[in-house]
Amino acid sequence: MAEYHLDLPERYLTEVRSILQRHVPDYEVWAYGSRVTGGAYAASDLDLVVRNPPNLLQPCERIFDLIEAFIDSDLPIRVDVMDWARIPDSFRREIERAYVVVQESSQISLKADTQL
Repeated sequence: MAEYHLDLPERYLTEVRSILQRHVPDYEVWAYGSRVTGGAYAASDLDLVVRNPPNLLQPCERIFDLIEAFIDSDLPIRVDVMDWARIPDSFRREIERAYVVVQESSQISLKADTQL
């Protein structure tokens, strides 16, 4: 798989991660789309997908709070949030071709810590 980079200013990424930690700390979050594959411009939106690693088919109960938080944020770009459990398999495969992990699941970290 090719190495991808998230084309997003650090100050925006810091705010995005802060919002994710407040609303979905146990979920893994991937960025995809033009800010990952190239071709993004300053006002391009940021596409995110929220994933629940222990059960990828379980919907995120806090997705609507997260969407609202991005709408209410001071970010000067639009942030579109999708729920991995609610998108078609064909779209999942498309995202899997080019993504950047923005937030790892705290559940994965906890599981790794307990195995040490």
